[in-house]
Amino acid sequence: MVLSISGVILLGVIVFLFFRKDGLKLSHAVVCSLFGFYLAGTAVAPSIQAGGASLANLLGGISL
Repeated sequence: MVLSISGVILLGVIVFLFFRKDGLKLSHAVVCSLFGFYLAGTAVAPSIQAGGASLANLLGGISL
C-alpha cells in the first residue's frame, strides 16, 4: 500500500512538472490517466504491479 501511494505521488509530481515545464496539454494528461485507470482493470495489471515492485526493490537496494 505504501509503495502504491508513494508511486502515485511520484508520478503525479512528474506529470505536474511535465505540465508546467514541457508543455504537456491537459487533454494528454487526461488521456494518460484514463489509460492507466482502464489498464489497471485488465489481466496485465498484476504483471505491471510486480514489475513496479521489482523496480522499487532494485532502487531501494542501491547504496551510495
